[in-house]
Amino acid sequence: MKPEFPLDRRRLLQAAAAWSAMAAATGTARAAAPARDLSGVTLRVGTYKGLWRPLLTASGQADTPYKVDWRELNNGVLHIEAINGDALDLGSGSEIPPVFAARQKSSVKLVAVTHEDLNNQATLARKDSPIRSIADFKGKRVGYVRATTSHYYLARQLAEAGLSFSDIQAVSLTPADGLSAFARGDLDAWAIYGYNGQLARTQYGARTIKTGVGYLSGNFPIYANPRALDDALRRAALSDLLQRLQRSFAWINGNFLAYARAQSAETRVPVGDLVELFNGRSGDYSLGPVTDAVVRSHQQVADTFLKIGVLDGPADVKPLWDRSFESVLRLPAA
Repeated sequence: MKPEFPLDRRRLLQAAAAWSAMAAATGTARAAAPARDLSGVTLRVGTYKGLWRPLLTASGQADTPYKVDWRELNNGVLHIEAINGDALDLGSGSEIPPVFAARQKSSVKLVAVTHEDLNNQATLARKDSPIRSIADFKGKRVGYVRATTSHYYLARQLAEAGLSFSDIQAVSLTPADGLSAFARGDLDAWAIYGYNGQLARTQYGARTIKTGVGYLSGNFPIYANPRALDDALRRAALSDLLQRLQRSFAWINGNFLAYARAQSAETRVPVGDLVELFNGRSGDYSLGPVTDAVVRSHQQVADTFLKIGVLDGPADVKPLWDRSFESVLRLPAA
């Protein structure tokens, strides 16, 4: 029996219209631009398990005129460190790692932004825990991933409940280590994102106390190496890859089952669990250009981290943002 995965018809029609408009715009842009031989270019691209690499393949966008050297780095801090050390041309992550990059004057630019699911950024409690609200976290062992979205939204959720990190037993762990600690019972609660959170729910009965909705902007920057931006051929390849990713993100909304199968093959997370996450998403997926609102949102994150004492001084994020890809990533009119 064929499983049913409910999708909103209006969303499907909007996604189809967006796809058509972007395809037409891309075709026009390519017709007007002089052809470049990119066959000798290799882009070093950071990816997360189950994300860009299988997405491009599933959406039919993987046949690039240049080579892509995929490098799996499963947090944004590592992406920025690799870019700063000239070991990566393109990467991605949340707004959080670039806040620290701005403070440290790292060599990185933010060239585009994706909009993804915030219900998949969740604060969880163990199924046998008496915790029913964030206020119940006082004195409890709470896992999180330092310098990531989970660090940020956990801080905001605690503050909203009249608490701070000093009121809990905060435990900084990688996502994989956090899942193991949660499964063993070494954590009472866990602020986590991505498929590790879904595994905690489906395999260990974790209960969702709050999600990232209302605490996170939903903006996830794409990070670029300034050295690659200054190289004409690598810049041309990056421009092409960003457009491919933009089309792929639009494609997700009407073809998630195909993407879930590709994700599952790489992550081993069951297809049904991934589809369940998608059906409960906070909004549709997209990739767009840098805007004033995006930069303002990012500065608010930096100011919040300064206020709660995570930063040792103010961070001005505006110089990190590069709007030179705005013309190729212009979104179609609604």
